[in-house]
Amino acid sequence: MKKLGRNDPCWCGSGKKYKHCHEAFDERLAEEAQKGTEVPDHSMIKTPEQIAAIRESCRINVAVLDYVAEHIREGVTTEEIDRWVYEETTRRGGIPAPLDYDGFPKSVCTSVNDQVCHGIPSEKVVLKDGDIVNVDVSTIYHGYFSDSSRMFCIGNVDPKTRRLVDVVKECVELGLKEVKPWGYLGDMAQAVHDHAKKNGYSVVREIGGHGVGLEFHEDPWVGYIGTRGSGMLLAPGMIFTIEPMINMGKADVYVNEDDGWTVYTRDHSPSAQWEIMVLVTEDGHEVLAW
Repeated sequence: MKKLGRNDPCWCGSGKKYKHCHEAFDERLAEEAQKGTEVPDHSMIKTPEQIAAIRESCRINVAVLDYVAEHIREGVTTEEIDRWVYEETTRRGGIPAPLDYDGFPKSVCTSVNDQVCHGIPSEKVVLKDGDIVNVDVSTIYHGYFSDSSRMFCIGNVDPKTRRLVDVVKECVELGLKEVKPWGYLGDMAQAVHDHAKKNGYSVVREIGGHGVGLEFHEDPWVGYIGTRGSGMLLAPGMIFTIEPMINMGKADVYVNEDDGWTVYTRDHSPSAQWEIMVLVTEDGHEVLAW
């Protein structure tokens, strides 16, 4: 990348001179990189204009999940949830990001009980009393992406399973508290992992969160096994998801060979996941989608 002069326009597109915009920011990243720290490159830093557009996509994503929350119940098929998501997303001017993504056939992922993630909606899957289900909604709006998911408990869920759902949400909240500028992804990861482990659960290693906004899946990859003070440096303008997948039993998972998508716990124990989309700000963080 061409080295900018201090009076050149900043690389971020703000129109400001580099010395009044991202010069100090880049110097800090360079200092951290000299120490051996993994640092984000410019492609991971969203501009104010991009952030504003991403917020609009997130607004639709949250509204669609709110609609699901109002209507989901015992007796609903996951195919019906897929129809709701498609209709509510397109009605608001968006496009469901999962639809046809790498061949995925539906507009939303619905993962029930021992399904960890990427469950494919089906008219054959009827939600019944005692089920837990993750509904993972992702939206494209004017070319910008958003992504979040929620867990739903259907009817009278066994207290042990309901506790799993609650603890995973607590894991996300504790991880979120660690998201701040010039901290580390490992700070968040350790908070998530420690709380899950303390409650007797295991954290899925193979699947994690990701950067998002200009594309559906961007760098950095976000895992939940890291340790405090390790991993990528968090810088203002980064946007990524926090979405730990946590199992009641062992952490081992496998992909359904028939559909090539649905991930299950290998011991068929229940699994839960909450997903939020987070912006690193100058003084902390902002949750964009939940």
